[in-house]
Amino acid sequence: MNEQRVAVVTGASAGIGAETARRLASEGFRVILGARRLERIEEIAATTGGVALPLDVRDARSVQSFCEGIESCDVLVNNAGRASGLQEVAELEDERTVAMWETNVLGLLRVTRPLIPKLIASGRGHIVNVGSTAGIEAYPGGAGYTMTKHAVRVLTRTLRLELLGKPVRVTEVAPGLVKTEFSLVRFDGDEEAAERPYRGMTPLTAEDVADCIAWAVTRPPHVNIDEIIVRPLAQASSTLIARDQDD
Repeated sequence: MNEQRVAVVTGASAGIGAETARRLASEGFRVILGARRLERIEEIAATTGGVALPLDVRDARSVQSFCEGIESCDVLVNNAGRASGLQEVAELEDERTVAMWETNVLGLLRVTRPLIPKLIASGRGHIVNVGSTAGIEAYPGGAGYTMTKHAVRVLTRTLRLELLGKPVRVTEVAPGLVKTEFSLVRFDGDEEAAERPYRGMTPLTAEDVADCIAWAVTRPPHVNIDEIIVRPLAQASSTLIARDQDD
């Protein structure tokens, strides 16, 4: 009998990460959930048969402890990420920029590095980096965030090249507008501002993105899905969105 495959999901306490953990568990994976909010991932782990481990991707020691607690890894979903503010370059604070770089780029790198040998050893590894359409576009006020997501895109493509010939697939899933608490964090808890991007249109849900991730990782092992760009039907680009006229 084959051993149960292990999927590691970062940023798993809410939104895309939480739904990905649930979906992969339903696909038969033993899911290891990592996030700062330990109580929330413990609740998800309890209902999915998974394991909850504390993880702050901005803290190198936390990442080291998290990765040391993982004996084997077949799938790594780098989902932990954040956006902070919507300032133009002339007003963009260092503090916001550093927080996004440390989470979105350095955090991804810190988690991925020590797990690469385990992914290779699995004989059927898969790295999924959750990027964004902000990694292929630019928009006013988005420089702090788009810089990091462009970096994630380049890092993902580099991994694809460097792991060529090894049993590790590499995929980027790049969503457009997804309605989660991500927007609330971006706007510093301002609920009205957080809701504004979704007015007059139907955004993606966390479940929609989790579905894309699950589809990619359950393809036959010789099939590599290099990237999935997924947007709401009403969104053609970061700035071109069809909204109901009543809103």
